[in-house]
Parts: sequence; C-alpha cells; structure tokens
Amino acid sequence: MNADGTDRSTTDPLDLRVLRRDEWDRWYDTLLRAFGGVPEPAEERALYRSLTDFDRSLGVWEGDACVGTAGAFRFRMSVPGGARVPTAGVTMVGVAATHRRRGVLTSMMRRQLDDIRSWGEPLAALTASEPAIYGRFGYGAATVQIGAEIDTGKVRLSVPAGTDDVRLRYAAPAAVLDVCEAVYARLVPGRPGMLARQPGWERLGLLDPESARDGASPLQCVLASRDGEVTGYARFRVRPGWGQGGAEGTVLLADLEGLDPATRAALWRFLADIDLTTTLSVRNRPADDGWQYQVSDLRRCGPRPRDVLYVRLVDVGAALAARTYRAPVDVVFEVEDAFCPWNTGRWRLAGNEKGASCVPAADPADLALSVRELGAAYLGGVSLTALAGAGRVRELRPGALAEAALGFGSDVAPWLPHGF
Repeated sequence: MNADGTDRSTTDPLDLRVLRRDEWDRWYDTLLRAFGGVPEPAEERALYRSLTDFDRSLGVWEGDACVGTAGAFRFRMSVPGGARVPTAGVTMVGVAATHRRRGVLTSMMRRQLDDIRSWGEPLAALTASEPAIYGRFGYGAATVQIGAEIDTGKVRLSVPAGTDDVRLRYAAPAAVLDVCEAVYARLVPGRPGMLARQPGWERLGLLDPESARDGASPLQCVLASRDGEVTGYARFRVRPGWGQGGAEGTVLLADLEGLDPATRAALWRFLADIDLTTTLSVRNRPADDGWQYQVSDLRRCGPRPRDVLYVRLVDVGAALAARTYRAPVDVVFEVEDAFCPWNTGRWRLAGNEKGASCVPAADPADLALSVRELGAAYLGGVSLTALAGAGRVRELRPGALAEAALGFGSDVAPWLPHGF
C-alpha cells in the first residue's frame, strides 16, 4: 500500500533480477513465509546463507517487497557410468501468496533455465514440495526413497559373512566429519543421483538444533572399521519412550553409509540392538537398500516409497552423451520440449557401457516422448517401457523401445541422499 492509500501493486511493476547480498534476509523471509512462515533455527539459516550462490539466485520484487524467490546451486551429480555431471540444483523456489497467478513462477523458471543453459550445465534437478507444479517446466520424477518404521522388538537381521569382523566405535560427529566425507566420496560414482559434495555442504549432515530434535538426543555417530580402515558410519538420534510394558524408545536414523555389505550390515544390526529401544525410524534410503533383504519380516518394517529427485534435461544432446548405457543403443528420439524449444526435434543417441554420443538427426524417429519422460528415465530408475505403458512414450520403430529401455537401465537404484 502506498502512503496515499492506493494499491502499490497497480503502480509498481514486477522486477525480476539477480539477488544482491544486502537483499538476502528479505528474500529468505519471503521463502520461509511461502512454506508456512515458521522461523528456522539460527544455525540452519546461517548455513543456507553461506551456501547461497548469489549470482545464481533470483528474486522478483514489487517496489521494495520481495514476492518471488528461486536459486540454483552448483552441483555435480553422478549418472550411470560414474561421471559426475554439472547440474543446477534448483532450490528455494517460492511465490508470495498475494502474487499467485500473475506469472511470477513461470518468469523465474524461464529465466533460470535460460541461465542454466548459458552456464553450460546440461542438467537441472530439484526436490518438489508440490510435484504437480514442475512437470509443465519439463521436470520428471527420477528417484524414489524408502522410509520405514522397523519393529526391532520383533524383526531380526540375517547378516552376511564378515559382519562380525567389523569394529564399531562412538565418535563425536564433528570430530570425524572428514573421515565420514571420505567414505561418502568413494560411494558417489557408484550410485546415480548422488551429489559430489562441494565445500560447505558437508556441514548439512551436522545440523543439530535442539528445537528440531522433538525430544530426541543430540546427534550421535558410530564409525565402522575393518583392518584398521574406516569403512562406514551412521549418524542417528535416540528418543526415549516408556509404556506399560517397559522401554519403547526410538532410534532416528539420519545417515548411514558403508563401503561393503558387511559394514552396512554391522551398522544396521547395531542400530536395531540399541538398549531401551523398540523402533528404528528410517526416512531416506535407496529403493534397493540391502536391509530390506536381511530383515526377518518386511511387513513389520512398513516400507513406504516416496518420489524425491526431479530431473530436467536442459541440453538433451549433452545430457544423454554424458552417461553410459547398460546395453548398446542406437535410436532416434523425437523430443517435445515446449518450455525449452532448443531441445525440440530429433536426436540420435548411440552408446554403450563405454560412452555415448547424441546429436541432432534427420533420420525417421524411433521413439517419441517429451523431455519430461527423458528426465524421469535419465538416471536409470524409471523404465521407458513403464512410461510407454502409461502412454507417455510412443514406439515408432518395432523393437526400439526394448532396446532403449534396456540401455537406459541402471543396476543400482538412483538415490538422492540429502535434500537441498
């Protein structure tokens, strides 16, 4: 409202521009209000300010009021074959409730994808608070995470040979951060969807504000070792609880990584056997996580899948050439991309387990699909055959679908280990 009582929205045009450092607090407060307005703990707010790429962050302003926010972290994401491909981690997207249906989000998505293309990053990825929003901008759901509430009072683990050779010890999470990060870094090339952590991102796993513990302990850490080498770790909290029959505590798993099956089994067994607890609560694990095949009764674990990472091919040719293919593939795609028209047209993909090329083509198309389906299938966790069964991919040459679907698959389920 202006001083004369007139509606400022009728006099001040919307201004989309790159974020300035002195605008960050107002910009971030707009984002928090879009997500309900609950203040973040000071240490979490400070971390995200330090991680913000100001030259890659956008704000929409009406006078001195921020009404829209969007950012894009610099990431390198693992893809099938182990390459870590430059990826824009789309984040902090919000629009003031007073400015819905005025094209604010569309204008930010348009500018952002143009910017990402100019930066030479072939991929964009995000975690969607409202999945229905991002399909129209070309993002496809590419990974699934598994959550569970494991009844450790009744479920037992069958562990592989060598598990008893793994030694565990408690350690202060911050004191062993470098060791844990070394384990994580070794795992990144082997699982599509994992992010090679840039400096500063390692601190995300240490966030432990008391206000967010909900009655649980401070963050704890256990290191696993074999033959004197650290081979894994688990970070977790314990929330005590008591019922008529005695202790009913809950172990809240935050993070678990291991370099081999015995290490992972030793960590899971430890978490399931912590005294005075009867439940192991799991929020984010890979869809093919091994514990599911070690428990005595999966039904008592209540596994629940959830879509997580949405992937968008910003440059179809560069993105498809950046990964490898499980089996030889030589197909021509007819790609539809209304939001990024430079991708629209025919692309010839030729590749195998050693490498690939993808270039514009004049040959007849073998498969027709939109860039959204390519994003969903890109990391190997969503089958092109399944998308065809849903009517989202059309086979134009007999046999092309089976060939492409086999090539696009991944032996390991893609997974995003943490949000952004």
